[in-house]
Amino acid sequence: MTLLEILASGTVISVAAVHAATVGASIWAVHRPLPQTEISGQPGVTVLRPVCGLENNLAETLRSTFTFSYEGAVQLVFCCDDADDPAVPLVNDLIAQFPNVDAQLLIGRDTVSGNPKLNNLVKGWNAARHDFVLMADSNVLLPHDYIQRLFARWTPDTGLVTSPPVGIRPTNAAGHLEAAFLNTYQDRWQLTSDVFGNGFAQGKILFWRRDVLEAAGGLEKLGRDMAEDVASTKAVRGQGLHVRLLGDLLPQPIGDRTFKDVWKRQVRWAMVRRMGFPALYAAEILSSSAVPLILSIILAAVCAIPWGCVLALAVFWFGLEWLLAWAARWPHGLRDVVAMIWRDALLPAVWIAGWRGKEFEWRGNAMSSDDTTG
Repeated sequence: MTLLEILASGTVISVAAVHAATVGASIWAVHRPLPQTEISGQPGVTVLRPVCGLENNLAETLRSTFTFSYEGAVQLVFCCDDADDPAVPLVNDLIAQFPNVDAQLLIGRDTVSGNPKLNNLVKGWNAARHDFVLMADSNVLLPHDYIQRLFARWTPDTGLVTSPPVGIRPTNAAGHLEAAFLNTYQDRWQLTSDVFGNGFAQGKILFWRRDVLEAAGGLEKLGRDMAEDVASTKAVRGQGLHVRLLGDLLPQPIGDRTFKDVWKRQVRWAMVRRMGFPALYAAEILSSSAVPLILSIILAAVCAIPWGCVLALAVFWFGLEWLLAWAARWPHGLRDVVAMIWRDALLPAVWIAGWRGKEFEWRGNAMSSDDTTG
């Protein structure tokens, strides 16, 4: 072998070994025994859910907010920018259906940053009566014990508990692709990072102790990056605390998607990661099967390795992802495996697109890094 062939072979083996390690760490994370929480009693919790428009399965996900089994005081606050938003009647109907639950809908926007979701949440944060505040996106399905799960991860050095979403119930090809991006790719890397004590916040679920965020500068602090999850991670680490992930991640019903929407969402998240953590983002090109498979194909083409090694690598890679999805009880059918392969074929293009620009659109709102407050 030439030196270049040795380097290429070493890269393939190293990246494949890291892949196997992330799968193993993620399987352990979803089944690990939880340490004893430092929280005693049944502290009060305020749940903030921003709504904007009618999304897939919105009635189901919002209803799940009300069906908690927690015995402590729970205050539900739904936040909406516009009284004419089509989600408003749905929220009001749910509040009427659960008269014994402390719930309210607040309308209006307080512009504290270039992040429209944060601007929507300000009024809810100001109305929160409890020391623990959960910010949960409207498209996440909350199990009956969601509050207990969050408290179970609150150890003495915790500043925030979070959960990236698990994509469930995709109903078309683009939906399966969306779930493949979420589950055995993004969730796998986030769980692995958490296992090694380096958890990253995910904006779908942010469970704060109020004094931690206030010490960091309050809700406005989260507007100092393009996304509140990046800012949350920095705010927690800046106080010497840790972001903790749930092991049993909370689900997001996917339903139908279009390829255009999946592409735009992945590029937007890539841009957010690049602007928030540029060094880590640069290394993302090695986070999928694309580079090792391309290198192995080149090695086979120059007769440095047998062609069977290329097939073996693909089976090894996606077989491990299937094993993770099966072990974690995530979608793991044939269409999901095909979507994993499709996703990895797209990831180099997503990575390249993520390097370009500093502006994107989120739910009809133009966002730019020029609008951040930091």
